[in-house]
Amino acid sequence: MKLKIKLALLFIFIAASTQLKAQSSTFLKGDKVLNFGVGLASTGYSGNGYSTTVPPLSVSMEFAVKDNLFNDSKCGLGVAPYIGYASYNYGYNFGFGATKTKLTDLVIGVNGNVHYELAKKLDTYAGLMLGYENVSWKDSGFNYVAGSGMFVGLNIGGRYYFNDNLAAMMELGYGVTYLNLGLALKL
Repeated sequence: MKLKIKLALLFIFIAASTQLKAQSSTFLKGDKVLNFGVGLASTGYSGNGYSTTVPPLSVSMEFAVKDNLFNDSKCGLGVAPYIGYASYNYGYNFGFGATKTKLTDLVIGVNGNVHYELAKKLDTYAGLMLGYENVSWKDSGFNYVAGSGMFVGLNIGGRYYFNDNLAAMMELGYGVTYLNLGLALKL
């Protein structure tokens, strides 16, 4: 079932990319890029007793607000609202019987990224994220909020464009995951 959903999403992205107008693969003022990611290294919970119920997922929409940054035609500035979510189960036994706890991690923030085109079709960037993280768990009918609050994080990433609109994306840094892989769609 999950494979069918992933294949359907991939088909939609590829079909949409062929319908959009042709654009340069560089990041220029006025460009909008929609990023979809799946995390491989959780910032939340892993190890003994933890199991992933929803892998770290993220979506952001980056807007190019300035090109020719620092008087360099390959350099630009982008702003990207970001949302990420992950969910985990944790099982433990304190001698009173086994208990399962559901943990959720929700991250909402904004990235500010400086872009530089290192090679044709390769949009690389580094930036700063300001956001709010809500970590909560539900256990035996009780809801708790823990570890929630504002944060500042750093990130680096890149998008390699297969055509003018569709790219593979990779990001390292703070969010709902430390390593994010996915697809980007230039609108």
